[in-house]
Amino acid sequence: MVTATAVETESSSGDKNVISVEELQNYGINVSDIQKLRGAGIFTMNTVVSTTRRNMCKIKGLSEVKVEKIKEAAGKVIKIGFIPATVQLSIRQQVFALSTGSKQLDSMLGGGIMTMSITEVFGEFRCGKTQLSHTLCVTTQLPKEMGGGEGKVAYIDTEGTFRPERIKQIAERYEMDPDTCLENVTYARALNSEHQMELVEGLGEELSSGDYRLIIVDSIMANFRVDYCGRGELNERQQRLNQHLFKLNRLAEEFNVAVFLTNQVQSDPGASALFAAADGRKPVGGHVLAHASATRILLRKGRGDERVAKLQDSPDMPEKECVYIIGENGITDSGD
Repeated sequence: MVTATAVETESSSGDKNVISVEELQNYGINVSDIQKLRGAGIFTMNTVVSTTRRNMCKIKGLSEVKVEKIKEAAGKVIKIGFIPATVQLSIRQQVFALSTGSKQLDSMLGGGIMTMSITEVFGEFRCGKTQLSHTLCVTTQLPKEMGGGEGKVAYIDTEGTFRPERIKQIAERYEMDPDTCLENVTYARALNSEHQMELVEGLGEELSSGDYRLIIVDSIMANFRVDYCGRGELNERQQRLNQHLFKLNRLAEEFNVAVFLTNQVQSDPGASALFAAADGRKPVGGHVLAHASATRILLRKGRGDERVAKLQDSPDMPEKECVYIIGENGITDSGD
C-alpha cells in the first residue's frame, strides 16, 4: 500500500499529523493562492497531496503552472511512497474505539466504533439507527478510559430526525453537563445531495483544529435517492456517491476520526444472503457503499424493546450477533 508520511511539523492544534496549507508559504507559494486552496476546501497538506492535478486546476485562479508549483512544494513537506510496515503499524496504533453505549455491542465490534474508517449501520425504521447516532454524540465526549474520545462531533442530518433534547437526556446518564454536550456537537441539516457533499467538503477546516473525533451522517442515502430517480440516473448517482464516500474516508484517515453512517434498506426478494436480511431487505447504495464501509452492521427488531445487531462485515472481527435496548438513556444493554 502506498501512503504518505509527514515531516515533524506541528499544526496550530499541536497534532503532528495535521499540517496546515499555510506551510506552503515557507516554500514560495503566495498567500492569495493558499486562500484559493482554502476556498476550495483544501486546508491541510495531506489534502493537497491527495487532490489530483486535474481537480486542482479546476480551482478558479490556479493555472497548471501554479498547480505544479504547489504540488512540488507539497512534495517537500509530505513524502509519498513506500514505507516500512513498522511505520504503518505505528499509524494504526493511533486508532481508538468510541463506545456505542452497549457493552455487548462494543464487544462485538472489538471495542466500539473505530476511528480512521467508515462504519455503516442499516436496517428498517425503529431499529435504533438515529438513537445510536444520538448516543455516540455523548459517548464521543467521554474520557478515553470510559470508551470516549474526549472530542467533538460533526452531525449531518439528512432526514430531519436529529433531536437535541435526546442528547441532553443521554448526557444525564453519564453525569455530564447537558448544555456542554450540545455545544460540542456541530449540527448541519443537509437540504439535498449537493449540499450534503458541500458540507463534507467544508469539514476540513473544522477537523484541522484537532478537536473532533466523530462524523455522523444520518442517513447517507436519503438525499441521493430523492435527487437521482430511476435507472437512467443510477450511474451518475453512484459516481457522485463514490466521490462523497472517498472524501469521508480521507477525512477519517487524515484526522483520525470515526465516520458513522446510517443507511436505509430496500426490499429485494432475490438478494444474496451476504447483503440481505432474513426478510429479503438489503442496504441501499449498492457495491459502492459496500466497498467504502469497512464495518457494516445490520440492525433489526427483536422481542419487545429488544433490538438485534448483526456484524456482517469487518476487517478485524468475525460475524456475530448481539442484543441491545433503546431507552430514555439511549442505547443500553438488556437489564441496565
